[in-house]
Amino acid sequence: MNLAKNTKPISYLKANAAKIAEMVKKTHQPMVITQNGEASMVLMSVTDYEKSQETLALLKMLSQSNKDIQDNNTVSAKKAFKELRSKRGLK
Repeated sequence: MNLAKNTKPISYLKANAAKIAEMVKKTHQPMVITQNGEASMVLMSVTDYEKSQETLALLKMLSQSNKDIQDNNTVSAKKAFKELRSKRGLK
C-alpha cells in the first residue's frame, strides 16, 4: 500500500469522484483524503471494506480464543461433542 501516492486533497475528490471510485475498486488500494492539509478520511471499495471487517471479526475471535486458553476456560473436544449431541437429542 502506497499511502503517499494514494493521498489526495478533498478538492481532488470533489472534481474526480467517479474516477477515484473506479480506481479504488480496480486497484483494491484505499485512498486517503486530506482536508486543510491533514488526513481526514479513507476511501475504499465496499468489497474491500467488507473483507477488512471480516478480517477484524476473525482476529477478535482468535484473540478471545487465546484469552480463553490463557484463562483455562476450555473444555475437551470429547466433552464439547458430548454436550452438543445431548442438546440435539443424539446419542
